Amino acid sequence: MIERDLEGWTLAFDLDGTLVETHEDLVGTLNRMLVLNGLPPAPMDGARNLIGGGARALLVHGFELAGAPVEAANDPALFDAFIADYIDHIADHSRPFEGVVETLETLAARGATLIVVTNKRSDLSELLLGKIDLTKHFAAIVGPDRVSQRKPSGAHVIEAIRSVGGDPARAVMVGDAAPDIDCARDAGIPSIGVSFGYTPVPIEDLEPDVIVDAFEDIEEAVDMIVVEHYVTRALAGA
Repeated sequence: MIERDLEGWTLAFDLDGTLVETHEDLVGTLNRMLVLNGLPPAPMDGARNLIGGGARALLVHGFELAGAPVEAANDPALFDAFIADYIDHIADHSRPFEGVVETLETLAARGATLIVVTNKRSDLSELLLGKIDLTKHFAAIVGPDRVSQRKPSGAHVIEAIRSVGGDPARAVMVGDAAPDIDCARDAGIPSIGVSFGYTPVPIEDLEPDVIVDAFEDIEEAVDMIVVEHYVTRALAGA
């Protein structure tokens, strides 16, 4: 029987680029919007690291790559068309990264409470996670519309943790980009950075507490953070 040694800990995961490889579907929608506006599509691999900022930022980057005026990318009708198209194609190619399901199952079996903390709209996040059968692993899916401030504000992760009865003093944030690591830092909680996600800045430069190169390595990284937490408390006489 697995020991429930992570009871009382909340593990918060970013979605795009951390739990799920989503870039093909997001860039696919971007390219359909560009073509509809008479612009060339963005290269699939070249646009990979443009994803982390959300749909509006992705549209702006796409117009910039095409050499078009970025003002056109801010058209509300274009944004609405982007969202409608993305909903239709949200899980055409998106899949969990290798090791995600097994690692989430193990962490939950050890007693951890798992949540999603994402800047993707909550309804879109729930739709995506439902289609790829990941919803059941999480106690909450918390997009920016369910908190007072979005990442990189620490309020996002703190409010998400508290929404499931968790304690921010016993929590870890896992993510792939600056909004995630900065959010954790602002909240005063440790962070794990994944090297396989979507970031224009090398994950090392973001200075998370631990960096992993594969999702299955997150369990060991969590263990390191938990041990350090209890050692620090013991040394402080807490």
